[in-house]
Amino acid sequence: MMYRYAYKCGNQETTRGKILSILLHIFSGIEAGNEKEVQKIKVAIIGAGRVGVSLAEELLNNSEAAYVPRCFIDINKEKVGRDIHGIPVWSETEATFKKLGEFEVQEIIFAIPSMDAAKKKSLYEYYKNAGYKLKVYDYPTMYVAGGKRHLREFDIEELLFRKPLVVSDERTNAYYKDKVVLITGGGGSIGSELCRQLAKMNPKKIIILDIYENGAYDVQQELKIAYGNKLDLQIEICSITHRKALERVFEKYHPQIIINAAAHKHVPLMEHNCVEAIYNNVFGTQNLVELCEEYDAERFMMVSTDKAVNPTNVMGATKRMCEMIVQSASTHGKVKYSATRFGNVLGSAGSVIPLFKRQIANGGPVTVTDKRIIRYFMTIPEASQLVLQSGAIANNGELFVLDMGQPVKIMDLAENMIRLSGVQGIEIIETGLRPGEKLYEELLVKTEELDKTDNSLIFIERDTALSKEEIYRKIDVLRNACDTGDDLIAKEALRSVVPTFKTPEEVNKEIA
Repeated sequence: MMYRYAYKCGNQETTRGKILSILLHIFSGIEAGNEKEVQKIKVAIIGAGRVGVSLAEELLNNSEAAYVPRCFIDINKEKVGRDIHGIPVWSETEATFKKLGEFEVQEIIFAIPSMDAAKKKSLYEYYKNAGYKLKVYDYPTMYVAGGKRHLREFDIEELLFRKPLVVSDERTNAYYKDKVVLITGGGGSIGSELCRQLAKMNPKKIIILDIYENGAYDVQQELKIAYGNKLDLQIEICSITHRKALERVFEKYHPQIIINAAAHKHVPLMEHNCVEAIYNNVFGTQNLVELCEEYDAERFMMVSTDKAVNPTNVMGATKRMCEMIVQSASTHGKVKYSATRFGNVLGSAGSVIPLFKRQIANGGPVTVTDKRIIRYFMTIPEASQLVLQSGAIANNGELFVLDMGQPVKIMDLAENMIRLSGVQGIEIIETGLRPGEKLYEELLVKTEELDKTDNSLIFIERDTALSKEEIYRKIDVLRNACDTGDDLIAKEALRSVVPTFKTPEEVNKEIA
């Protein structure tokens, strides 16, 4: 035992370490700290708490580890000045670059998961500018059920935005417990996270419905590994535009709660595929609403977008039409309906951040459509939890708006990402607004014009529902236009049924 302890904790830095090194050399001829450390990367661990110490133990106990801890850096006065496993704990002021240099520290590892974003960012920039390589010991940013903490590179999302809020509560968990839940678009970025969140709530059954089998398969495998037979998970591959296939799904499972996350969401692509956008987003939602009534579902929740507010593009206009369908159904149907709007989601398939990452990795340039563009951002787990919570508190017919926090200038985002990546000489190029693109999104939570809920991040928009006859008249107009197969005719029809659908020029002129 003494031999192992001396081998593990012997070093040339601390008095105890030196004594152990001498003892080890006398009794075994091994030079502690030289033979085993010469090939290893020397690291300083920020955080001498439970997570930091478990990382140090892992590195010390694994002779194959590529890293060896030389010191801890912590602000806790009770820990500073102590040794943990023979590794000294320094305060932030003690850990000067000179001292780190004497201890041959090459990399810094962050091991405080609860550190607030502003502090993390300032420490990151402090050490990055001094030339240190930085890593983080934590779960992956896109948390996977059953995943473990591991050493990884920093994700840009962690440095640009606040820590994701944890918003699920007992009431929400109780609402979904023992329910049969159908999630359309369940293999997508939002849909799959909804499945992960729901799986924790002990539902009776989750049905993932998606047209893209690979996404659905990935979620299925992930949840199977995490929950095994404890979770009843079914996969149905079909399109929400395929009425007969949808009918078979409702007939087979009789879902109680339906969350509609299936939609075409890519703004520039939908400008040129208007007929398809209407078919999938509008007629798909209409199919689901009618089947919910037919098969006595309890609740229908629609995932909407800030682009539905005074839309300037086909995607936003189709989503606004979906909101109108859902609100109208709430006035004459048996099912409880609600819709939830939120802005851009970090890390989702269409997010700008993966694009910027690729452009930086390729040596630039980074392309921004317009330097004045402003967007709201939220993490996928945050958005998903708020969607589930708003669905659980809905009475009927509400149009929920999520508070997305402070808007972010895309230009600032690009500059921050380039700076944080440490790559030099990358330029930013303006490419001009894309078809249907707005300079800013109008989620704009004007609290005085919205009704509050128990959750300070969820508000209710005051909106008047249309009659059933009015909605079906609008749907007929769209169906007739889509039957022509002409995207321009379909777009004009969409403009006639969604009164708030404006041209980007009108809206951007006002802000410019």
